[in-house]
Amino acid sequence: MNNQELSDNIAASCQWIPKVKEEMGKVLVGQAELVDRLIVGLLCKGHILLEGVPGLAKTLAIKALSGCLNTNFSRIQFTPDLLPSDLVGTMIYNPREATFSAKLGPIFSNIILADEINRAPAKVQSALLEAMQERQVTIGDSTYKLPDPFLVLATQNPIDQEGTYQLPEAQLDRFLLKVTVSYPSREDELTILDRMATSEPIYETKPVVSVEEITQSIQLVNSVYIDPAVRKYIVELVHTTRFPAKVDTGLKNLIRAGASPRATINLALAARAKAFMAGRSFVTPQDIKDLGHDVLRHRILPSYEAEAEDITTDALVDRILSRVPVP
Repeated sequence: MNNQELSDNIAASCQWIPKVKEEMGKVLVGQAELVDRLIVGLLCKGHILLEGVPGLAKTLAIKALSGCLNTNFSRIQFTPDLLPSDLVGTMIYNPREATFSAKLGPIFSNIILADEINRAPAKVQSALLEAMQERQVTIGDSTYKLPDPFLVLATQNPIDQEGTYQLPEAQLDRFLLKVTVSYPSREDELTILDRMATSEPIYETKPVVSVEEITQSIQLVNSVYIDPAVRKYIVELVHTTRFPAKVDTGLKNLIRAGASPRATINLALAARAKAFMAGRSFVTPQDIKDLGHDVLRHRILPSYEAEAEDITTDALVDRILSRVPVP
């Protein structure tokens, strides 16, 4: 299709996005960026990791999004004693027929809320890793495909909270975005007080979009145009995380390892989704800059020197974004 047809189709297809935002706004106060990132993940069929201290509505935001969609939803509370079979399922023996049958676990849903994901042991993380990357799980000798769409929306508390574990780098790389959830403003917190300080607060949202509408939107997202200059800009940003001294000698000893090629793919895909949400048929450099922190912050490993100086990955991404020329 030509540019005009694509623009018209996008303008018609993205009408559900304001409806979802409005519906989520009935239970969420503020957190507009968080809502945007959740919709980006939905449009990219990508998993999202939300990090913040307890009580910032991370779980509530995910439950509100699932309520807006006409899909299956499972909430899994990750704990230190969780087993892989609690996640994916197990084989059950039937003594009457002397056969084994698979009992599928809660991961067989469209949207998975992995609550406090960094409290689970390594075996559970490995089982989740297969599900996130391959969109399938292995139970016994058989492999089972997960439903489509399949989206893991995980929450975690900061690592310095007691009883948490560092997620493996391989698993972190599977998340499309890592979103940092911050405290609300005074005005938003006053609204939260007025709305939620009751014995019966509003926690429910109703379906406002179908799976068919989302599937159609995903197909259009894949058609959003990325100019060659913008593609080179994406590659240059990710490449700079690996060889930062080329643009800033001060970064030479601050980054231990840069982002993988998956960051390049995810940055382009997320930028396409952001353009679609704005009703555009093309990606702008500003789309890339807006999503740079969310795509890169969990894929850059700061050096011990950076950690000693309390330099965060967000600060490193800031410096990279400011040094790489914008087309």
